[in-house]
Amino acid sequence: MSDMKLEVVILPVADVDRTKAFYAGLGWRLDADAGGGDFRVVQLTPPGSSASIIFGSGITSAEPGSVDRLFLAVDDIAAAREELVSHGADVSEVFHDPGGGPVAGFHADSNGRAPGPDPQGQSYSSYASFADPDGNRWMLQEITERAPGR
Repeated sequence: MSDMKLEVVILPVADVDRTKAFYAGLGWRLDADAGGGDFRVVQLTPPGSSASIIFGSGITSAEPGSVDRLFLAVDDIAAAREELVSHGADVSEVFHDPGGGPVAGFHADSNGRAPGPDPQGQSYSSYASFADPDGNRWMLQEITERAPGR
């Protein structure tokens, strides 16, 4: 099968400049800001990521804030959380699934979440969350060792 790599995710936003300032303030690389008026495309890339986000005007009909949980893989959840907080993001406390394993980040609400990192330190099992100014939600997921074949 041919390689298929996720390249870009479109975020629906209400205020392009506010959103650009938010993500740039987190330290994300500004790759493009083109167009104007009814059509504008802004692209930013999280540190260390091969995939980027794009938002703007005239590029999606989705409701602003309707993206529910994009995952950012991090090596150290506490350090990543602290870095985002230091850049002004309102990041949740770290949490895990009380039953163990990598599923807490997939619950639609806070049910099935226990405070703190996974007690066994399992990869894929500790999370934190934040949202952009429109409410598009992000999850940090600590991955210290990749599952076989990943």
